[in-house]
Amino acid sequence: MDAQRPGSAGVHAILVHGMGRTPVSMLLLAKRLRAAGMTTHLFAYSAAFERWQPCVERLRKFIAARTGDQRFIVIGHSLGCVLTRAALPHLARQPELGVFLAPPTKASSYAMKLAQWRLFRLLTGEMGQLLARQDFMDTLPVPDIPLRVYAGTKGPRGNWMPFGDEPNDGILSVKEVQLGEIPVQLLPTIHTVIMNSRQMTDDIVRAVQARPGHG
Repeated sequence: MDAQRPGSAGVHAILVHGMGRTPVSMLLLAKRLRAAGMTTHLFAYSAAFERWQPCVERLRKFIAARTGDQRFIVIGHSLGCVLTRAALPHLARQPELGVFLAPPTKASSYAMKLAQWRLFRLLTGEMGQLLARQDFMDTLPVPDIPLRVYAGTKGPRGNWMPFGDEPNDGILSVKEVQLGEIPVQLLPTIHTVIMNSRQMTDDIVRAVQARPGHG
């Protein structure tokens, strides 16, 4: 699912949706990026039916085929960020910017709680189960590129939540989104719609326009 805006600034944006979602969830973000002059490419996958390693390799090929020697950025949501972290080291060229929207960076409290249920395992496949494993999450490299990490804060809080009274987006706590020393940008939104944040989109556009080579 590719779309190009005539007269674009020549920057490609690879968008990778989250678990249980489809590229449709990224359409509004893609539309806004195209309005800013970028060319957008939406990667599709199914956590329920695909194995982890073949999906990572398919993402690598997808990025390489659509960017060539041109400028590009990558934007992932949730599990899409995990796939992106696994694929980036195998690219011949790195993106000039990575944007991670609500990325699980530690074994997810929710995934660990739900992993015991057969229905969860059926719906999320191997990938969903990997999110519940800290040993797996520890193997993922931190991309050596400029990164922007965003977390939502409008999730419910309480003793009945896996993360108690910690700020969260309804699926992940802010702590579960922290990636090393990279600052986390907080947004007043929830996990499932964080990609629709106008504030985040404007931030991305400004960051791309500030990069050398913007034209």
